Amino acid sequence: MEERSVSFAELLKQLRTSAGMTQEGLAEAAGLSYRSISDLERGINLTARRETARLLADALGLEGPDRAFFEAVARGRGSVMDDSLGERILAPDATGVAIATRTLPRDISTFTGRERELAQLTNVLEGSAGPEGVVVAIHAIDGMAGIGKTTFAVRVAHELASRFPDGQIFLRLHGHTPGQHPVSASDALGTLLLTVGVPAPHIPPDMEARASLWRDRMSTKKALLVLDDATGTEHVRPLLPSGSGTLVLITSRRRLTGLPEALPLTLDTLEPGKAAELFARLVARADVRTSDSGVINLVRLCGYLPLAISLMAGQLKHHGTWTSADLAIDLASTRDRLGAIHAEEHSVTAAFDLSYADLNIDQQQLFRRLGLQPGADVDGYAAAALAGTSLVATAMQLEGLYSHHLIDEPVRGRFRFHDLIREHARSLGLTDDRAELNSSIDRLLSYYTHSARAADRHLARRTPVRFPTIVYNEPNHAPALPTRQDAVGWMDAERLNLHAAVDFAAHNDKLQFSIAIPAAMQGFLRTYGHWSQAVALHQRALDSAHRNSDQLGEAAALTNMGDVRYLMGDYPAATANLTRAAELFHGLDDQLGEANSISTLGLVQRATGDHLGAVRNQGRALKLYRAVGDLRGEAVALGDLGFAQYLIGDYPSATASLTNDLQLRGLQKGVRLSLVPARNPSTRPGRYCIRLSRVLISLVSWPMSRLARLARDLFRTDHTPSTGLSSEAQAGSRQTVSQSRAAISSAIARLT
Repeated sequence: MEERSVSFAELLKQLRTSAGMTQEGLAEAAGLSYRSISDLERGINLTARRETARLLADALGLEGPDRAFFEAVARGRGSVMDDSLGERILAPDATGVAIATRTLPRDISTFTGRERELAQLTNVLEGSAGPEGVVVAIHAIDGMAGIGKTTFAVRVAHELASRFPDGQIFLRLHGHTPGQHPVSASDALGTLLLTVGVPAPHIPPDMEARASLWRDRMSTKKALLVLDDATGTEHVRPLLPSGSGTLVLITSRRRLTGLPEALPLTLDTLEPGKAAELFARLVARADVRTSDSGVINLVRLCGYLPLAISLMAGQLKHHGTWTSADLAIDLASTRDRLGAIHAEEHSVTAAFDLSYADLNIDQQQLFRRLGLQPGADVDGYAAAALAGTSLVATAMQLEGLYSHHLIDEPVRGRFRFHDLIREHARSLGLTDDRAELNSSIDRLLSYYTHSARAADRHLARRTPVRFPTIVYNEPNHAPALPTRQDAVGWMDAERLNLHAAVDFAAHNDKLQFSIAIPAAMQGFLRTYGHWSQAVALHQRALDSAHRNSDQLGEAAALTNMGDVRYLMGDYPAATANLTRAAELFHGLDDQLGEANSISTLGLVQRATGDHLGAVRNQGRALKLYRAVGDLRGEAVALGDLGFAQYLIGDYPSATASLTNDLQLRGLQKGVRLSLVPARNPSTRPGRYCIRLSRVLISLVSWPMSRLARLARDLFRTDHTPSTGLSSEAQAGSRQTVSQSRAAISSAIARLT
């Protein structure tokens, strides 16, 4: 028989494939580098050192003559006829036997939750989902690192195993295994073909040929295939079998949008109760219960992430003297929460690092920049400001982060981090140049200031004072906000982010922003009832202005705080705030600011029964508004002055003020309820009755806050003028007021 030489590259590859090992797996088992295995199999190194050959033989489990032959070929001294091992490997008629067709990992007894997702997959299998009742054969289970995708897939596979008699195959693709490269599609196909009994010599070298053979072998099978930890669509596409009898479960950290035939199932974090149950089951100690406050706090600090929960449970389980409360306190007080969540070589940080490594350079930079966001979420404009890129480029990068499950999109166009991923992004961002980080933050704060001011143009009750000391660069991209509805929508979406930005600016000596942003939010917060938040923000602005020696900022913050405290009924505090604000504005010769403060002070005086004081201050405010040419302020002051004049019984002046108010506003139609007194000609001279008449003008264009204030004042007081009326006149007044209350309620109902 003619001798045929065996190359070590060919022999090593065939033995590795027959053993069902990847190059990375063999390298790890032998204690060698992946590069060494790759170079030997590609023939770059034709032979191996004696020690290398010994390590490889150990890893492959070779003994006796087979080992001797292997080591001889490794040294360049073997041939086919030297030993039967070469014949068995290279014989063209070798018969293959399936290595194993039931390779599922063991099911985990502590599996907790996921009832809805399990039911969803079961229903699909029963044919209750999919077009025209056809069972969807491919399911893509995706989610962030540590969410429990593999555990869930294994549980599903075990529950469904009896329905697939031809086998249940589990294949790790090592898309995110520390220290290992992902298994290539070609190597994965080689392993799958060996698993179903294709002899190693009959496995084609070409990937497409392997894929065709795999599809042919599985076309009539009723089997379940789990492809675990895929890097993306192209990683698994060649591995998909043909035929409708095979159920494929794919797990991946990426959303497999390039695989339209797959039904996606995204795993979220556990519900708090299920998270506590998982922790207690993993610890398995009688003194650890799901209702314990320590357990509840721990799983919350873990972000309800199964990986983090299991690592912390492992710590507690192996420290018998620790309690869940101790562990929760430690985790809450540490500056490095991610670093504290670990067990042996496993950690949440390592899992997140592998997801981060999958990103391209631009996506990585945006990921780090998003970690700077003080608030809970971002839209495309805020993300573009942080990154310093265009809206189009930012949208593409956001989509990439979303695809890798590094951000979520709970509402269309708004993105957020999981708590632990946010910490990871922030920690990575600390490695960037400080000047670049500072520029990103300044761009974000400038964007918020600019857009809040743009929205406030539709929402402010009075013309706000200008802050010449506050200078910022206008953002490259910002929403237009052309209407009041747009402004309200933007403010409502960004309210909490703006608050977080103010706090961040105050704590990081960016005081101009912590002064300007609360002032721009005043109109919205006032009108829509966020009064407690407004007080907190204006107090922050006041403190920042004081630290910055900015008296104008102090005066503006005091005015806004006094206005809100007036609405809340805290009249002493409101009076103190507004009086001090008026003094500061007067000293600064800021007539607009002084008018705003004393006009609001007049409202407080009216509410506390000091109607003469209200008339005086509203009159002063009116003169100041006219002096600076502020028509909006003039109209507000006229209305408030007219009401105060009515309350002291100066009906001619009240009529004139209210009429001028209406004329100044230029309203044409609608309904407004205005208090207009008239002398009753049927009574004796000097006796008046109060008549509340409706004036046809547009109530729709009036701020709802003003209507609410009018309604509140009417409903709270009898509106008896200060100059005493007879009991008859007072009775008539009360009857008319009662009628006006009903009319106001009707008007409000029509508007809302």
